[in-house]
Amino acid sequence: MARADDRPDDAVAGGRGDAAAGGPADADAGGQGEAGAFQVRPDAEVVSRFVERFAAVLVQAGILRMPARVLAALLVSETGSMTSAELVEQLQVSPAAVSGAVRYLSNFRLLSVEREPGSRRDRYRILEDGWFQASASRDHALANWESASREGAELFGHDSAVGQRFAQSVEYFEFIRKEIAGVFTRWQEYKGTSRPGPGSDSAPS
Repeated sequence: MARADDRPDDAVAGGRGDAAAGGPADADAGGQGEAGAFQVRPDAEVVSRFVERFAAVLVQAGILRMPARVLAALLVSETGSMTSAELVEQLQVSPAAVSGAVRYLSNFRLLSVEREPGSRRDRYRILEDGWFQASASRDHALANWESASREGAELFGHDSAVGQRFAQSVEYFEFIRKEIAGVFTRWQEYKGTSRPGPGSDSAPS
């Protein structure tokens, strides 16, 4: 669960007052180094409100509310992973609700389920490049729609109004699948080149 107590002790001691008040925390008071220094995590209440706002955006895009909340909670966790108990505590929902949300998100390849070493508890982890994986999984659906549309065009005949309607659908799905494949290729080439690594920001040294 994302709590203020999860921060390093020196960061809590140096920045808790400022974070709770909503003002900027004194990073130097936390004992940070010059490069790759940690940043004080936002107050738990601030994080909770962000989770709900981000989940609302996902819901508007068509994702069910509970999976959207679980996904948002995982995205803001430091490790990108949480157990069912941690999600239940943070989101104040039932274990069954978390389980259903995890199944939903797994179907879209947005997270993986791992067994904690030496434990029977599962840990849910955001997949690296999860949005890419979720988008790539749609190609299977597009292929099915293309195949069904082609069957419709052949069934009703390409010279009929119905057949032409299905034929146009076939052309559309063929086009979209080719375009998406190109986008995926360009994303793999582009990924990682647009953002600086740790310690490489433009702030003066």
